[in-house]
Amino acid sequence: MKKIVLTVAAATLALSALTANAARPTGFVLLEKETSAEGDRYSNYLVKCSNGTTAQLTAWNNRKKWCIGEDSSENCNRKQIKAAKQACNAS
Repeated sequence: MKKIVLTVAAATLALSALTANAARPTGFVLLEKETSAEGDRYSNYLVKCSNGTTAQLTAWNNRKKWCIGEDSSENCNRKQIKAAKQACNAS
């Protein structure tokens, strides 16, 4: 019984350490404003992450739709912070 409790405690501690080290966005920089071939306006942003990496986001519809990647309209979110967290964790 003691072995099971220790194993569960160790697994819980390991999982909490993994989630605590997840990269988080620390800053946003506007790179450029563009217009697509279809005439839609969008903006490219650079996201600085807590693990020292950077990722790019594309904002569409006057920053109502945030997509991961440069000039991308896929893998999107309505909230800037959610898209930025996903981008930081992917990089």
